[in-house]
Amino acid sequence: MAAVVVSHIVTFILLFVFLGDHRPPPSPEHMPPHPPHGILHGPFLGFCLSMAIQLLLLAVAAWIGSRSLARPMQKLAAAASILGNHKQPLAIPETGPEEARQSAKVFNQMQERLFQQMEERERFLAAVSHDLRTPLTRMKLRIEQIQHEATGEKLLNDVEEMRLMLDATLNYLRGSEESPQMLDVTSLVAAIVDNMQDEGKTVCMHGEAQPLPALPNELRRCISNLLENAITYGKTAQVSLHDSQQELLISIEDQGPGIPEADLEKVFAPFVRLAISRNKNTGGVGLGLSIAREVARRHQGSLILKNRPDQQGLIAELRLPRV
Repeated sequence: MAAVVVSHIVTFILLFVFLGDHRPPPSPEHMPPHPPHGILHGPFLGFCLSMAIQLLLLAVAAWIGSRSLARPMQKLAAAASILGNHKQPLAIPETGPEEARQSAKVFNQMQERLFQQMEERERFLAAVSHDLRTPLTRMKLRIEQIQHEATGEKLLNDVEEMRLMLDATLNYLRGSEESPQMLDVTSLVAAIVDNMQDEGKTVCMHGEAQPLPALPNELRRCISNLLENAITYGKTAQVSLHDSQQELLISIEDQGPGIPEADLEKVFAPFVRLAISRNKNTGGVGLGLSIAREVARRHQGSLILKNRPDQQGLIAELRLPRV
């Protein structure tokens, strides 16, 4: 628009100021016998110059505009070409037109999630390789002493522990092949609560929510893991649904001993179990919270733990965005 305005101003200046003839018309006796002729003469010359200036200004404006449009895309392509070559995500600047800023923002979010998943997998495999050595070593030592009767039972316990650990590991790594679909979360949570009540567990539910896009089996697994943890260590569990236009908050509270503030984030690491949960009678291998957080991330949501204000239990907050 600036180029068009400037070019028209220059055109009027050339036509009506510099190339215009403002002298009064000559009398017939003073007119030249042969008026000058030629295509590059008078107003036609001004017209040609004005068109050339317009084309030049428009070409410069088009070049600047195309460069400003292409530069964010070039940065995006360069960042995509080196994705995975660094240990940390390299955020690209969110500048340029609206579409370019949106593309840069989505790309930054995508690579952030990719790096989180890669780091999670690395920590997971490191934990597996470390924790599997302990039961394997015990098995090797006890097989050498198999003549004792009590040793055989201990060996079976070690094998069962390895089986549970491997099953949980495979389920964690296998992921999900579900497709998102509109899910009635209220009915899903109610069904989980009813099944647990039928098993004699103390659990209740409050609130309701509108349907939202989700992975049904994965979300069921996430909520079930959180409820099982709450009942195992807190004896009771209470599920609350808080719905809004932006997100759905699923809050699960128990009345257990809680978790030290310094360990609230550590318990999400694979195979991490606190001292209060190392009793094998509680079951599990330390993957429940890891799986629950991974499911939350697959829904573009979050899962956090926090102690209740009265220090009488733990609260697990699962946030699922509607966008």
